[in-house]
Amino acid sequence: MTTTTQKLSFEDYLAYSDGTDTRYELIDGALVPMSLGTGKHGAIISFLTRQFEDTITQTEQPWVALPALVGIRSPRGRRWDTSRIPDVTVLPLAQWEAMENREAVIDFNEPPPLLVVEVISPSTQADDYRSKRSEYGLLEIPEYWIVDPLENKVAICLLDHEFYDLSEFHGETLIQSPTLPVLKLTAAQILAGKL
Repeated sequence: MTTTTQKLSFEDYLAYSDGTDTRYELIDGALVPMSLGTGKHGAIISFLTRQFEDTITQTEQPWVALPALVGIRSPRGRRWDTSRIPDVTVLPLAQWEAMENREAVIDFNEPPPLLVVEVISPSTQADDYRSKRSEYGLLEIPEYWIVDPLENKVAICLLDHEFYDLSEFHGETLIQSPTLPVLKLTAAQILAGKL
């Protein structure tokens, strides 16, 4: 559901406040409120964030995993601006710390995140598989996960020339992540949101 009829620029979006705690994505200049999702949706986000953080610590990478705290300005190729907020974002710690005194949005002139995750819900299914896959590819995000509890699968999209090659994982199949190669999770564990 779109809450604004007037189109906003990216700068207007960054300055926008309606006096509530509602978080919005900017889609073609329109504010779109982000719903809370189901408990399962939240459990998957929380689980993956913890698992990513544990792996980052184990491998001593200077990275951070953040649950829906970072926006990414998106090149939709249309007249109006778009800014997405992935369910989980992995990026260099220095990049996150550089956002301390500004809006936590990665702009076009900044390096892309290392990995982003979207957890499917009925209202985001088409966007997560189609629009975001295209947008994240153009932004050259190396790895994009689509966790789909509706279809009981996890898709790992790996960048190849601004387009993602997609591999699907089901059940007890071990996920293969080039960004986090020591991560040992099955699709079933991710979809359950627990080990």
